[in-house]
Amino acid sequence: MKPTRLSFHDEIQKNKISSYLLITIILAVLLLLTYTIAYAIGGDYFFIILIIGIPLSIGYIVFGFYNSDKIAIKSANAKPANGPEYRQYHNIVEGLCIASGLPKPKLYVMHEQQINAFASGRDPKNAVICVTDGSLQKLTKQELEGVLAHELSHIANYDIRFMTLTAVLVGMIAIISEIFLRSLFWSSIGGSHDRENNNVVLMIIGIALAILAPIIVALVQLAISRKREYAADSSAVKFMRTPTGLIGALTKIKDNQPIKVSGAVAPLFLAKPSKAKEWFSTHPPLAERIAKLQRM
Repeated sequence: MKPTRLSFHDEIQKNKISSYLLITIILAVLLLLTYTIAYAIGGDYFFIILIIGIPLSIGYIVFGFYNSDKIAIKSANAKPANGPEYRQYHNIVEGLCIASGLPKPKLYVMHEQQINAFASGRDPKNAVICVTDGSLQKLTKQELEGVLAHELSHIANYDIRFMTLTAVLVGMIAIISEIFLRSLFWSSIGGSHDRENNNVVLMIIGIALAILAPIIVALVQLAISRKREYAADSSAVKFMRTPTGLIGALTKIKDNQPIKVSGAVAPLFLAKPSKAKEWFSTHPPLAERIAKLQRM
C-alpha cells in the first residue's frame, strides 16, 4: 500500500500547536517552582530573593532577547560572509527572500568543514544566517538552497524568537533553582526551629523541584527544538516547492563529525552539532526527517 503523502501545511500547524503546548509546560514548571519556594522559605528571605532576583531576571531577559543574534554568532565564532567567494551564498539568500517576501538577513560563515547552518535573531528584521565552510564547499546549489530555505523558514515562522524565549525561560528556572538551593544554607542559620519543623514537607518538595526542574525543562526544550525542526523542514518545502535539495543535504550530513559549540546554540543548528544520544538530542533523527520529506 502506497504511503499517504504528507501536507506541509498540516505538518507546520501540528508542530506549532505541539510547540506552544511544550512551552506552556515550561511556564507551569516555573510557576510551580516559584510558588513552592515561596512557602518553603517564607519570611524575609524570600522577599530578599525577589528584590534581587526580579531586576536580574528582567535584565537577563531583555539582554538575551535583544542580543540573541550577537550572542549566537559570538558563541559559534562566526565571521561575516564578505568577499567574492560568498557570491553564490548571497545570491541564493536574496532569491529566496524575494520569493518569500522576507528582508535579507545578515550572512555569516563558520570555518568548519562539517555541513551545518543556523539562524538567530529576535525577528525577521534583526536576523542572521550562518553556514559552515563545509556547506558551501560540499553541497550542490540545489542542496544549499534547501539548507538556506530551512533557515529562512525558522526566520519566517518566528522560530528564532520562540527558541530565544524558550532558552531565556529555561535559564531563569536554572537560576531560580540555584538561588534556592544556595539560600537553604543561609535560611537554616538563625532560623526558627518551629517554622522549620512546620515546613519540612514543603522544604523537601522545594528541594526536589529545584533539583528536578532544570532537568525537566531541559528535556522539554529538546522536544521544542525537535518540533521546530520538523516545521522548518515543511516550510522549506513550501519555499522551494520540492524537498529534493534538503533531502540531499540531510543525507550528506549523516557523515558529519561533531562541532564544538555552546549548548545554548546547539538547538539553532540545522542538524545536531554533537553526537549526543537521541534521548538528549536537540534534533529529531535525520532518517525520520528525510522520510517525512520524501512523502511531501
